[in-house]
Amino acid sequence: MERTGAQIVWETLLREGVDTVFGYPGGAILPTYDAMPAYPVRHVLVRHEQAAAHMAEGWARATGKVGVCMVTSGPGATNLVTGLANAMMDSIPIVAITGQVATNLLGGDAFQEIDVTGITLPITKYNYLVTDINDLPEAMAEAFYIARSGRPGPVLVDICKDVQNAKIDWVYPETLSRPSLHKPLRQEPCAVDRAAELINQAARPLILAGHGVQMGKAQQELQELAERAEIPVVTTLLGMGVIAGNHPLALGMGGMHGEAATNHAVQECDVLIAIGMRFDDRVTGRLDHFAPKAKVIHFELDPSEVGKNVRPMVTVLGDCKQTLGALLPNIRPASHGQWMQTIRGWQDTTHKVDIAAQEVDELIPPFVMRQLWHATQGECAVVTDVGQHQMWEAQYFTHLRPGQLITSGGLGTMGFGVPAAMGAKLGTPQELVWAIVGDGGFQQTLQELGTIVQENIGIKIGIINNGFLGMVRQWQQFFYEKRYAGTPMLSPDYVKLAEAYGIPALRVTSNDEVYPAIQRANAHDGPFLVEFQVKEELNVYPMVTPGASVGDMIRRPGPAIVQGYSGVQPSW
Repeated sequence: MERTGAQIVWETLLREGVDTVFGYPGGAILPTYDAMPAYPVRHVLVRHEQAAAHMAEGWARATGKVGVCMVTSGPGATNLVTGLANAMMDSIPIVAITGQVATNLLGGDAFQEIDVTGITLPITKYNYLVTDINDLPEAMAEAFYIARSGRPGPVLVDICKDVQNAKIDWVYPETLSRPSLHKPLRQEPCAVDRAAELINQAARPLILAGHGVQMGKAQQELQELAERAEIPVVTTLLGMGVIAGNHPLALGMGGMHGEAATNHAVQECDVLIAIGMRFDDRVTGRLDHFAPKAKVIHFELDPSEVGKNVRPMVTVLGDCKQTLGALLPNIRPASHGQWMQTIRGWQDTTHKVDIAAQEVDELIPPFVMRQLWHATQGECAVVTDVGQHQMWEAQYFTHLRPGQLITSGGLGTMGFGVPAAMGAKLGTPQELVWAIVGDGGFQQTLQELGTIVQENIGIKIGIINNGFLGMVRQWQQFFYEKRYAGTPMLSPDYVKLAEAYGIPALRVTSNDEVYPAIQRANAHDGPFLVEFQVKEELNVYPMVTPGASVGDMIRRPGPAIVQGYSGVQPSW
């Protein structure tokens, strides 16, 4: 079949099961946009290209498929950079399609010419500059394969404008010729047997589960391992939900803002079973003091992550669903009553008072997060931005399933929350989706309110407005003698702003208004915004300071609120 390069792009998207594309047109991508109406693909017109990448990522996280964004050359392409870096850090499969100037103009500093493949080389899993239409079919097919295979990540395809207009006889490439895509993993002989032996001999075993468990769809195997040998489970931020937060063996999030008892368990365990996680500094704290008593077992898909930060005693390479499946027959049923009793003792020390249930005169974010859980009974997806509110959500909203929390982990991208929530809602329209954002992050991508209305995307937005760049202010309070340089933040009237776009909105200033406001938003058929005006100078506790051990935490001061965050599960 004779097809133009532009048509080949859309034909490939259909073959790959893509039905939604997030983009912004411009001169160098116009031939592809001109071909678009002939294909059954929904195009979502963003207001800024960065949001297109975040929406594609939210869509990918919610659906488990490859998200797609499409923009023009020059500034259109460079505006994707933050979103691509975010997807790379969190291993999210997206394909970014960018237009490029015609081949005869390359290297001549043509209008809106930029070396986007050079710019994005460090922040994509792979990228292409297509200057010959004969290379386009395989480049497009390979892009999707690379994005979703192995450890997923973003792939960029930069297509010259004349290539989009050129024609060839097109056949979809059913096989790919690039041998480097099929590198076998070099598994250490008997690694699974050695891991099982350490686990069976452990007196104080602990599982540290990350995002890879969700991506590998291995939550059932994880839970079976934990229950068979009575092993408590700590999660990373992106691993939250891989075991239900109300499970008796779930200890919650560890690391910089993890629960105090959880971090104590990490420091005291004798065997640490790390699954689908990369020992990020926010989890480990000071590396030479991390889990000092533990023999470490690392279940990991990407060999480059093994030993990069923490050197394991045993490494089990491969897809964690398969490797855990191979491990389970070798695990003897066991109980670790004394170990669990010790952990419960630590929890009792920090759980005596629940900050979210305290009678505090001012509205505080932990109370908002807990009320969000009660008002939804945990039946919603939460997409956060980055900052204090992100940590409070992780601490006070009980995640019951994988993927229930969508957040920017590795890069920590402010402005991620609203567009990622939009992508998640479009990918799972039946899901109730809440975007929980700070006043700082929201103002970085608030222009997407226009996209929400134009596309009728029914997300609910909760703005935690404390008048500061909260997490930065917290660091200034602890380490810079309360010199709040550059962190006080003026906000617009968010209710009027939402109403200017035609979105209903409420402002909440007291505790008794929180639950009804969330209920009203949930009941509304369409987008809804709630601004929560909260206490200004409230900190996230515990906090592990840079360079400190995860066992050495700054605790919550004062007699009214116990040290450490309350991890008391909500009653239902």
